[in-house]
Amino acid sequence: MIEVQNLEKHYLVAEKEAGIKGSLQSFFKRQTKTVKAVDGVSFQIASGEMVGFLGANGAGKTTTLKMLSGLLHPSAGVARVAGFVPFERRSSFLKSITLIMGQKQQLMWDLPALDSFLVNQAIYEISDSDYQATMREFTELLELEGVLKKQVRKLSLGERMKCELAAALLHRPKVLFLDEPTIGLDVNMQVKIREFIREYNQRFNATVILTSHYMADVTALCKRIIVVDKGKIIFDGDFSGLLETASPIKIIGLQLERQLSATDLQSYGTLSSLEGLNATFRVARSEVSQRSAKMLSELPIADITIEDPPIEEIIGQLFSRAEVRA
Repeated sequence: MIEVQNLEKHYLVAEKEAGIKGSLQSFFKRQTKTVKAVDGVSFQIASGEMVGFLGANGAGKTTTLKMLSGLLHPSAGVARVAGFVPFERRSSFLKSITLIMGQKQQLMWDLPALDSFLVNQAIYEISDSDYQATMREFTELLELEGVLKKQVRKLSLGERMKCELAAALLHRPKVLFLDEPTIGLDVNMQVKIREFIREYNQRFNATVILTSHYMADVTALCKRIIVVDKGKIIFDGDFSGLLETASPIKIIGLQLERQLSATDLQSYGTLSSLEGLNATFRVARSEVSQRSAKMLSELPIADITIEDPPIEEIIGQLFSRAEVRA
């Protein structure tokens, strides 16, 4: 569904020193540098696949999505989405995709969301029967009853985001580019948005690229992730592959039956915390079985857990390694 080969986007950025002197120098001789926002990325995404697209601020995520949705013309490389060249912006292509940016809105502020939906119905040439069927479906899935007839400016952030999703998906696109779709929402609303995206993917076999700084969005929806740093892909694979690549440790948590000191526990692994009866160890993956067996046989344990480190920590380690290689 999505094919990308050596895609690049470079910007020429002007630079100047501070103050009047710097302004005068810049006026007569402007200094510029080339910023490589996207620097030769290549990947393929199958129909119906949901992929997490991760990276720090400025890594090139949003720029890539804008090129794939046709908003930006690439500096070099090839991209095809649903069989189309995005930057040609053909009508049939635009009807097959949607780009949702959590910090942007398309709803008309002083009108009810329903009016914006009718505008989109006309733009995408959706028949009345299809429009009514889709509205019934989305109203049920997103719990929009009683929301659609209110002025958008009077809606809560969560209600507005649900309406934004519905408006963007009225034409039932095959490809969804979701850029921070849950930004600013509370935990409960984030869960509802994720459930809707998952349901839409399953019902319509939609292909989804998701960027988010909330790792829970990605872990809940995507089996595959692509990690970018400074415009380059530094990882492309599933979560298990990421764990093996970037995190050589496991975290063992113990709930003890009686208080022990750090000295009592130091031989069982790297003790990262000890608070009352709760202790946490960082242990090499290859030693987890051996270490946990020793703990169970020698320590007064009420409960034990073995987990991977938080995904945020793993991604951070991956970025650190990429900087060292650079």
